[in-house]
Amino acid sequence: MRPKIFVIAAALIGGPASAFAQTTHTPGMDHSAHIQPARSVRTLTEPGQGAFAALSEAVRVLEADPETDWTKVDLVGLRAHLVDMDRLVTDTVVTETMLPDGILAAATGDDATIAALRRMVPAHAAQLAQDDRWQVDATETDTGAELRVTSSDPAVVARIKGLGFFGLMASQDHHREHHLMMARGEDAHAH
Repeated sequence: MRPKIFVIAAALIGGPASAFAQTTHTPGMDHSAHIQPARSVRTLTEPGQGAFAALSEAVRVLEADPETDWTKVDLVGLRAHLVDMDRLVTDTVVTETMLPDGILAAATGDDATIAALRRMVPAHAAQLAQDDRWQVDATETDTGAELRVTSSDPAVVARIKGLGFFGLMASQDHHREHHLMMARGEDAHAH
């Protein structure tokens, strides 16, 4: 029993190669059979840090599509957008003012974050505005951007306030389509 525990511990500490490197060799043994994953083992779905994972997924989709026009692919542009998304989520300082009919959020940060806010908030506000249950207004300011989302429906007002700035920025499930369009070099804001 002890060798199995050692192999499992080695696999956890050093990965599969460490576990197999520590096992004993039996002449005539087919080692490739031991390296194959068991049928019940699942593949990881997250290939690392979020932006890296998004880029990795875009590359997989582009490579699997025989219609990909590699002369238009813009992974540098997608990466820049993902950096903006990261700045928005991690570096933005938001002051939310609760209005009787919604929310006014003033977003700011350092110079790089302000630049990201000015690119992201108006573009995302246009997506939010496609939902006719609320009214959306985004304004660039000297210190970043403001987002005002209001409604005359009390249930929608509660939703707006519950989402707050970050929830509103993450809502409207268009991000994957938007990112793939960017990766393909298409106008992602035309949809």
